[in-house]
Amino acid sequence: MTVHSPSGVEWAALASLLVAVPAVALLAFSGRRHTGAARRAHLILAAGGAVVVGAALAGLLSAVLAHSAAPGDRLHDNALGSAVAVAMALGTATLFAGTLLLPGASETTAAALRHLLDGLVIAAAAWFVGWVLVVGPTRLLGDRTPYGCLPLLLPLGVAVVAGGLTTVLTMRAHRPRHITVQVGAGVTLVAVAATALAGGICQAWTVAILLSAVLLPIGLTAVAAAVRDADRPVAATSDVTRRGTGYAFVPMIAMVVAAGYHVSAGGQFQGMGVAAACVEGLVLVARQYLALGDVRRYADRLREREAHFRELAHTDPLTGLANRRGLLRALREQDAGDGPRALVATDLDGFKNVNDTRGHDVGDEVLAEVGRRLRGNLRPDGVAARLGGDEFAVLIPAGADQARAAAATLLELLSRPYELSTGTVFLSASIGVAAEEERGDATALMRDADLALRAAKQRGKNRVEPYDARYDSSLRRRSILEHELRGAIGRDEFRLVFQPVVTVPTMRPVGGEALLRWRHPELGAVRPDEFIPVAEESGQICEIGAWVLDQACRQLAGWLAAGHDVWVSVNVSPRELHNADYAERVAEVLRRHEVPPQRIVLEVTEHAVATDLAELIRRLTALRETGVRIALDDFGAGYSSLGQLRNLPVDILKIDHALVAEPESRTGTAAPLVDVVVRLGHRLGLEVIAEGIGTPGQRAVVEEAGCRLGQGSLFGWGVPPEHFEAQLRTASSSAARLVPVPPRQRPAVPAGRTARSQFVMIAPGVRQLRALLPTDPGFVDEAGDEPPAQDVRSVDSPDEMRQA
Repeated sequence: MTVHSPSGVEWAALASLLVAVPAVALLAFSGRRHTGAARRAHLILAAGGAVVVGAALAGLLSAVLAHSAAPGDRLHDNALGSAVAVAMALGTATLFAGTLLLPGASETTAAALRHLLDGLVIAAAAWFVGWVLVVGPTRLLGDRTPYGCLPLLLPLGVAVVAGGLTTVLTMRAHRPRHITVQVGAGVTLVAVAATALAGGICQAWTVAILLSAVLLPIGLTAVAAAVRDADRPVAATSDVTRRGTGYAFVPMIAMVVAAGYHVSAGGQFQGMGVAAACVEGLVLVARQYLALGDVRRYADRLREREAHFRELAHTDPLTGLANRRGLLRALREQDAGDGPRALVATDLDGFKNVNDTRGHDVGDEVLAEVGRRLRGNLRPDGVAARLGGDEFAVLIPAGADQARAAAATLLELLSRPYELSTGTVFLSASIGVAAEEERGDATALMRDADLALRAAKQRGKNRVEPYDARYDSSLRRRSILEHELRGAIGRDEFRLVFQPVVTVPTMRPVGGEALLRWRHPELGAVRPDEFIPVAEESGQICEIGAWVLDQACRQLAGWLAAGHDVWVSVNVSPRELHNADYAERVAEVLRRHEVPPQRIVLEVTEHAVATDLAELIRRLTALRETGVRIALDDFGAGYSSLGQLRNLPVDILKIDHALVAEPESRTGTAAPLVDVVVRLGHRLGLEVIAEGIGTPGQRAVVEEAGCRLGQGSLFGWGVPPEHFEAQLRTASSSAARLVPVPPRQRPAVPAGRTARSQFVMIAPGVRQLRALLPTDPGFVDEAGDEPPAQDVRSVDSPDEMRQA
């Protein structure tokens, strides 16, 4: 092509290129404002832009000078074109590097390499297709095909790679993606401008020179504008499993189609086409090798994380010991082994008080110290675990004797003071030991150790308890009782019996304690001391207690309607007593059955005093406001003090049967504390009932102490309501009451008679005892006055007494 007005075009191109200088300056200036990876990328982009602009200006200026020296000649200088092509190719490659290092383009250097290889895949395919269309049989450019312009090939190849890289970044770059895509597009324009300039110089294409002078500043300005705000690193959002080369199928298919077309049109594969195909194959192999390495590293990291999380799932985070899953895993791994093994389960006594009074942080310090002590004294082949809360376990390969010795050592170890930053904590421990001589079921061993631990806590704590096979049957029995209790009321399996409370010495029944009995169709008669604790622990005691109170009031209403002067006592569970609305429930039952409140006595066991005393006083006061009487049952069992007794709102003391049955003391007196309690109760204005009177000698002691009311097997066991009513009818029909005969007139006791036969009947005075109202909410005869199943007796009838 002949240049008609070269001078004006060339000077216009030089002027246009000068616009790119501010863009390069902006890149350099913005790089100084940023830090880290952003600054490094900006400076590399600025350097690449400077090289490209400098090469373009030098090439154009040399071309202008050469034209001025030889006007009319073609702008054809292969040496100058080669120099410009190499310089601009290096500058464009530098711009590539800066683009790949931008925050958001790729998360790592390896990812940048993957992007470059993916861009080469697309570039090689585009080069091959272009070669087929331009150089091959199609020859789209015709006679203008630049066969002899070798300097054109280098920037053209760079431009093709830039296009492929921009395509990859468009699909694979992280957020904000538009910045990376804009930078890639700008670099592609710069690469196209470099190609146009090299071709224009080589082929004397003035239009190409002018086009390069326009595209170069546009591309650099786009790059500078895009990276101005790209100063924050962007978190990677892609996953290694999504880094495949699926989009590589498109350029490969294009190559195959182009090759088929080339062969069908009679073309031959020359050096450029073969080179493009070879580059495509090599790049694909390299890319797949990197992808395989990525997958391998990802699989390794996945295995490491899986192992880490599996270990976390089997480790207690507070103490660093194994947790329950870890202990089960260790047990199951040992199931296939030989030899004995033992599991030592331990629980800290009083740990809940540490949490409640000193806070959970101090509690965590104690647990961490327990973990350190267990690890420090653990055998190399043992496993220590925290099962939850303050419960720990140690698995050791040892027999029963060795396990008990290890448990004793562990008990001493855990009972040492805990020196913490906030002070010293003193705790004890309960320990259960389960051993097996041959490896068996891991779950069964854990259950056995847990049962032994429960037995240790029930038998006083701060002790070591070995497993006993009886614990299994006891646990099964307890589970059955808990299950069957839930429907016992609906199945009408409960019954009330009434044990008489009599006056001393007349032995006249003036009240009765309602006692609960349970007869199951399959289990038979279940003792109250067996099912009442189960009801307490399972929370069913409140429902059962409400039923007992309702039935007792219903029965008492019938007796009062029949004219009997009697009261009934009902035991109250501490769980019931601490219900906020219990007093309202009692008042409602009394109103429903029209029972005078003073005819009901609610017995509170002395064990309830050991809980919150202030709360207990509030509850008892609310009950007394309904009009019922309050009795303190089991007095003398060791919980209440004299100061507490003065403050408790109670009306009656029931002397514990253990005091009544106390053997003769060193002073020669039997049951000496009965006299003390009776005097104490009377001095405090309380009525006193002696429980558990089972022999005439015990009755004599109670009578001598001045106690006016008694209860026990000597006066009758708990009997059904109709039997108790028969006793009341017999007592009220008598016109005489019992008084002792003067000693000198007292007849000898006939053979086979008891001391009760030494009394005669005289007129009764029952109504003087209305103020006497004893009893408590238990449904069990706390004194243990439970007769054999076939022996249910009542007091001797007046007719029997008359025979004396």
